[in-house]
Amino acid sequence: MNYNNKRFKPISNSENGETTAETIFEYKQDGNILTSNYSGGQIVSGHLIGLVDESGTIEMRYHQVNTKGALMTGICISKPEIIANGKIRLHEEWKWTSGDGSNGKSILEEF
Repeated sequence: MNYNNKRFKPISNSENGETTAETIFEYKQDGNILTSNYSGGQIVSGHLIGLVDESGTIEMRYHQVNTKGALMTGICISKPEIIANGKIRLHEEWKWTSGDGSNGKSILEEF
């Protein structure tokens, strides 16, 4: 699976997460290396880097600055699903490596 030039936005997130439907992720992929810049909603600026395996699962690390001016970091595993319209839905399990260290789940969809 190749995520290059695909755009995603969250359709759900745990209460302790910072991304919302206003957060836009723009993915770039070169080989198995995935990167993204993202912003919107509570996120002023964010970046992620990850590795994509043969099934399309992404293991990533992210860092972002929120509207409160805090620098937040975390880790995430994102598993793809192809939905009826042919777009990609990503099922994510993430954990903050800053702040309270809590974990959560989110779903992103390609648009």
